[in-house]
Amino acid sequence: MKRQSLVLVLSLFAVSAAFATTYMRVEKDGTKTYSDRPIPGGQAIDLQPAQSYTPVPVDPSTSVSSSSSSSGGSEPEFRYESCQINPANDSTLVNPESVSISAIPLPGLRPSDILVMTVDGQRANGPDGQSHLMQPADRGTHTVTVTITSREGRSMCSSTASFHVQRPSLNAPARPAPPRPQPRN
Repeated sequence: MKRQSLVLVLSLFAVSAAFATTYMRVEKDGTKTYSDRPIPGGQAIDLQPAQSYTPVPVDPSTSVSSSSSSSGGSEPEFRYESCQINPANDSTLVNPESVSISAIPLPGLRPSDILVMTVDGQRANGPDGQSHLMQPADRGTHTVTVTITSREGRSMCSSTASFHVQRPSLNAPARPAPPRPQPRN
């Protein structure tokens, strides 16, 4: 019984808080002060409910997909499962001479599709179209983006990965100091 009365009191409190009056006062400098309690020199104002949107339901039997309009609806729409990028996202390479970057679409790239690889915003496809050799590998973070588009220009798959190249300095503070020579007698 106590639990039911507690739930009832809390729900009434929540409902009353939802319909609480809001008060506003304009200060001498023109700023407005709002409060849920009466303010000296303030007025009760009526706040409108928040604007909301309810989408119109769509009948799936009447919708037209892009694949059915372009191919007559007889073939299912092809999609790549993934576009993997090597090196993996957020990997760290220490002192590499070069970095081999590759894109691996799953399933394999169809002959009619176009793969575009960019490294740090610059187009970087190698001779096979799915790899690039970054040489020299400059220190810092590098971003690789792979996009596969159909002949018609429709995006089929897109993936982005970043990797980090570190080139530790000889003056790194974590480097132990070399041993001091022993004095000769």
